[in-house]
Amino acid sequence: MEDIPDDSLVKKAKRGDVEAFTELVRRYQKKIYNTIFQFTRNHLDADDLAQETFMKAFKSLKEFKQKSSFFTWLYRIAVNLSLNFFKKREKEKGRREFLENYSSSEGADFSPASPENYSYKRELEKKVKEAIDTLPLAYKASFILVVFQGMTHAQASQILRCSENTVSWRMHKARKILQNKLKSYF
Repeated sequence: MEDIPDDSLVKKAKRGDVEAFTELVRRYQKKIYNTIFQFTRNHLDADDLAQETFMKAFKSLKEFKQKSSFFTWLYRIAVNLSLNFFKKREKEKGRREFLENYSSSEGADFSPASPENYSYKRELEKKVKEAIDTLPLAYKASFILVVFQGMTHAQASQILRCSENTVSWRMHKARKILQNKLKSYF
């Protein structure tokens, strides 16, 4: 099934072919999980939200009109669930750190020459993650999709349902905020 295009798999899945939907899940589960993890910074929450994303996609598949790609539609579900998760958390518990289980595997491959370099690198990573977490949700969503997921501004705009210029503006503002928060480190 790997050589079958997404559109064909979606059509099959809409007709009840569970194997076709399973193949779509297999294709995108890692990307969806990684995207959600960038928001939550917690493996358990990312697992739950990724599962919820695919469950919602499965239940809503018949309503998917294929005006965008399946990939874009699925990402939109994942990002919306992640944003809703954050809003719910903020209402329930107020502002707090969500940074306990962040994996440093996404950072640059760095072999410290000394314990001081290693310590500085760890502190810098922590400060960068904390600064990203303080971004307004709209800026954070754009930043995560473009920087961590490698999407173009056009792709991110489709997922976030805003204009490409809006994504560009949010990226500009996010970078300015991060520069101000991290200027003592650079």
